[in-house]
Amino acid sequence: MATTYGIIVCDGTPCINSGARTLTSALQEQLDRHGLRDRVTISLSGCLGMCDKGPILVVNPGYTIYGHVTEADIPEIIEEHLVHGRPLARLAIQEDHLYNRFFRVFGDEKFFGKQMRIALRNCGIIDPENIDDYLSLRGFEALAKALTELTPEQVVAEVEKSGLRGRGGAGFPTGLKWKFTAAQKATPKYVICNADEGDPGAFMDRSAIEGDPHTVVEGMVIGGYAVGASKGIVYIRAEYPLAIRRITKAVEDARAHGLLGENILGSDFSFDIEIRLGAGAFVCGEETALIHSIEGARGMPRPRPPYPSVQGLFGRPTLINNVETWANIPVILLDGANWFRTVGTENSKGTKVFALAGKVVNTGLIEVPMGTTLREIIYEVGGGIPDGKKFKAVQTGGPSGGCLPEGYLDTSIDYDSLARAGSIMGSGGMIVIDEDSCMVDIAKFFLEFTQNESCGKCTPCREGTKRMLEILTRITEGQGRPGDVEKLERLGDTIQKASLCGLGQSAPNPVLSTIKNFREEYEEHIHEKRCRARACTNLVTYQITEKCVGCGACRRVCPVAAITGAAKKLHVIDQDKCVKCGMCFNTCKFDAIAKV
Repeated sequence: MATTYGIIVCDGTPCINSGARTLTSALQEQLDRHGLRDRVTISLSGCLGMCDKGPILVVNPGYTIYGHVTEADIPEIIEEHLVHGRPLARLAIQEDHLYNRFFRVFGDEKFFGKQMRIALRNCGIIDPENIDDYLSLRGFEALAKALTELTPEQVVAEVEKSGLRGRGGAGFPTGLKWKFTAAQKATPKYVICNADEGDPGAFMDRSAIEGDPHTVVEGMVIGGYAVGASKGIVYIRAEYPLAIRRITKAVEDARAHGLLGENILGSDFSFDIEIRLGAGAFVCGEETALIHSIEGARGMPRPRPPYPSVQGLFGRPTLINNVETWANIPVILLDGANWFRTVGTENSKGTKVFALAGKVVNTGLIEVPMGTTLREIIYEVGGGIPDGKKFKAVQTGGPSGGCLPEGYLDTSIDYDSLARAGSIMGSGGMIVIDEDSCMVDIAKFFLEFTQNESCGKCTPCREGTKRMLEILTRITEGQGRPGDVEKLERLGDTIQKASLCGLGQSAPNPVLSTIKNFREEYEEHIHEKRCRARACTNLVTYQITEKCVGCGACRRVCPVAAITGAAKKLHVIDQDKCVKCGMCFNTCKFDAIAKV
């Protein structure tokens, strides 16, 4: 019998930007040309996590991954792989086998070798808009097990035993949260999926929903059964249209299959899910602010207790978990808490998804077992620092995370180790910083974000971050004063202690961690008016060196006519006129302009 093939085209945003959308029509054209349409299915997937190698195309069986595929490559792929059965070596991403419980074919390819995919186990494997694909991979089997073999108390006990901690940032034990909600007598109860992901550069939850929305739906139904809720709400940013479309379709398909609605799978348990769109406020990632937003009020946090498990949405007991947490639930029930506990460290079980970004060779989504070190992530999964540059720091935990220098590279990725090192797990942002970056400027960048996103409810966060940003701006503009570092430390300490919610309490982290680990850079900015990374514009001077051949290119691009010189003669920059835009530096082909 002739082989039938399944072709998966990555439909993640980076691949789309690289031209993935043109591949589908080219594939269909070539399949028609070879008469293969009946033997080949084409489906789209969410982000496969290999963004720097996109567009990505996968051919099954065999899980051959092709990278950097262009429209012009399609005829050769079809001819060689599908017609002659010979994978096209020049485009194939080589791999071996090591981790990944469900799909060992990811193998020892460095990017995947240290990874273990639990939450993202189906991303790139199934067609996210086809519930039958999910069902074929034991989809909703965990729900069936819960409804037919376990009492709600046993489900809660299994989640508690697994050691799963909330993946949204704080790391609170998930089983305890479920237990507290289940213990409440008030009804109705609610289950919420927090998909309001707003960290700069982070796209874990969005991609997880785009790649496999069904596992989130299944996790929520199980959660509803465990705590006695009949209504679930997915709170997701309106700016994620693809994720919204897929979670909406997944909910509709689950309803059509009797997996949502009245008497699920013939049981006496009824549960349904509604989609609510958020307007994009960072603070709505905080659970009480999110609840206010769903209720139609302004998204602002409130003091706790009472916690949402006691008094949440509309004053009723509410169970809130984020996307990644829900995605772990079906696996825990299917494979058991005992198996889940074998992955990770003593106090942090399972895996963690990160959005690896910044100055690292392999950027994209990764999922690694808790306990993996920062060095392994950056140099093995991430492939190290590009262009031979030196590693300087890594920031974990999004805009509220700390910046850790080289001395912390062997820090284990788990909640407690990162906290001891002065950072946080957060929801999973991880940004690698190289020697070309100024740590004072980095701290200012993240504080600018958290200051802009402050909801303004409490004075320490609203006013404190504003004052800190003013000081940082002054320092990076060459106006720093003796004592500024100490002021930043005092303000940061006060904000951490007095802010109302976790977002305010963690906002000073980037500043305090860079002061702790890179204090000398602050001192240089303030006392020597010098930026060693040459990143702070006001502290940089451009000078033309003896390498100048007098081509005039710099003179022609200078927007303020600050450069003079005759043809084939050494040119000169008038420092009084120079606005330090860097146009001359970027234009010179002879490396004749120095940045000092």
